[in-house]
Amino acid sequence: MSHPLPPPGPQTRYRFADFVLAPAERKLLSAGREVPLIPRYFDLLVLLVERRQQAVHRREMLEKVWSDVVVSDGAVSQAVRTLRRTLGDDGVEPAFIRTVSRYGYQFIHPEVSEEAGAARPAAGSTSPPSAPAVDPFEAALARLLAVPPTAASEDDGPREAAETLHTLGTAEALRRLGRRPGHQRARALLRDTRWDVAGAGPVPLLGAPGGPRALGILLGLRLRRAARLAESRWAAASGGGATTGVLAGILGGLVLLWSPGSQASASILVGLALVGGVVGGVGAAGVGAGLAVAEVLVRSYRRLALVLFGALGGGAVGLLAHLLARSTLQGVFGQGPAAIGGGLEGVGLGAAAGLGYALATPRPEGGMASPRGWARLWAALVTGLSCALGGLALTASGANLAGASLNLMARSFQGSQVRLAPLARLLGEPDLGPTTRSVLGAWEGGIFGSGLAFGLTRRPRQRPS
Repeated sequence: MSHPLPPPGPQTRYRFADFVLAPAERKLLSAGREVPLIPRYFDLLVLLVERRQQAVHRREMLEKVWSDVVVSDGAVSQAVRTLRRTLGDDGVEPAFIRTVSRYGYQFIHPEVSEEAGAARPAAGSTSPPSAPAVDPFEAALARLLAVPPTAASEDDGPREAAETLHTLGTAEALRRLGRRPGHQRARALLRDTRWDVAGAGPVPLLGAPGGPRALGILLGLRLRRAARLAESRWAAASGGGATTGVLAGILGGLVLLWSPGSQASASILVGLALVGGVVGGVGAAGVGAGLAVAEVLVRSYRRLALVLFGALGGGAVGLLAHLLARSTLQGVFGQGPAAIGGGLEGVGLGAAAGLGYALATPRPEGGMASPRGWARLWAALVTGLSCALGGLALTASGANLAGASLNLMARSFQGSQVRLAPLARLLGEPDLGPTTRSVLGAWEGGIFGSGLAFGLTRRPRQRPS
């Protein structure tokens, strides 16, 4: 949901042209008549007017107006287009909002006055006559229904029209929509945008006119958005997993190098770092893709979706890695242990990551979480803890994570330096036993989950306009 910007003063209003902007009352008046604006766009207008002496960077707009949600590159541009249309502005020769190339936007109207007290009609204007005004419902419905099917994306006019209808009243918008031509696509957009407008009402699809068709359109909209937003999201998760995997490999190599009775040389650090980076990056790519897609596609049941999609992504990449590792070992060396970890381990860690991430980033309205600072570290910590517990459960059930699988492969080849018996002896076991396996499982799960969540919550960079 939108979080309003704090007003500069309890009664401060801004007057420009025929408009009065009242941040405290969250109203924009034109010639004495209220102009509907969705909350985030209203917040953006307030920000631009308050900072009118200078251009505002797109990054600052995203941080102030969309701080609680990850949006695509076109969100700011779409908001500015809507504000210009609302103010009757022209992007080529602007009178209100100027585009600052490769930077952001600036409010440039030369006569902005600040006033206190109740809003009053602009100087020189009169109260509107008794003649009926343009019906805002019908104007928004016309924009929503007059768009070809291929244009109904989140960066186009229909999404803004749907948000406007929610602001005016969801129930009345649905009543007026009825069975007009294109009502299925309109219902899908109304359902999708209700999460972005504070106070928006429910938009049922099942049982509504054209419900199955509207549901299919809604899934198509979210799939297209998933392809755009999840791409950078899961890539960042993969990077986080790879980074922590390299770190885990180096630390594990150091422990193994210094363990009593170890025959490992310093080169083991490079080898384990490489293995850790590949395993962590590939695993986080699968789980991260599942989590990113879940956040985009499923909003009503976000927690359950994160667990299921995380398990699905982890299982798919784990099974693929298992098959590739076995086939490579069989093809190159003519042998390979059958107990190498894979699909089951991926399912378990993916589900644990989804659960931890969902618990650490609650979003009742659904959508992509974007914690920052300590909140981001908390998300990484909780996800890591959940995956550590998942790793313990998997090893207790006899599954093999990366360390145990690596030990199995090392035992198949004479002279290998990565046998983990020296590490086991540090923990009081002659070889890899329950205690050592549990420690390895918790360590691997924890470091994997932390890196995954830290990468997943990185806000994608916005391309300059």
